Amino acid sequence: MNQQTYVMLSRLERAGISTNDALALRRIAMTLHRWHELECGIGDSATFYIERETEEDDSPPHMKRSDHTGLHDLGRIPDREKGALKRLKTIVARYPELLAYVQGDPRGAPLYIVASADIPAGEDISSYYSRGIAVYQ
Repeated sequence: MNQQTYVMLSRLERAGISTNDALALRRIAMTLHRWHELECGIGDSATFYIERETEEDDSPPHMKRSDHTGLHDLGRIPDREKGALKRLKTIVARYPELLAYVQGDPRGAPLYIVASADIPAGEDISSYYSRGIAVYQ
């Protein structure tokens, strides 16, 4: 871990999150970050990406490859996003004064922990998540 990671973990602990839960949030963030990268696609001569069978979030994900020969379905893959979100929900439930926001753009932090008090009544967290603690690798 680098100095920035220790600072992020310290911020989570100062927000009242236990060390074990802060480390678990970091692992969840790393899983989500990689998943979001794969949803967008990675690769040079061939692009590998994740696609779900339907638009529903609970449909099985498939790894696909696109290259000069066309589109290839490489088969179903484990739904690591679903597991990470389930673990996230369990952890956040222990801290009723905090909320979690998953930001799906792989260019930024995948997870933010926000104090409920930082979100004005009736407002959507997606407009205020940057007030929280960015959780990253």
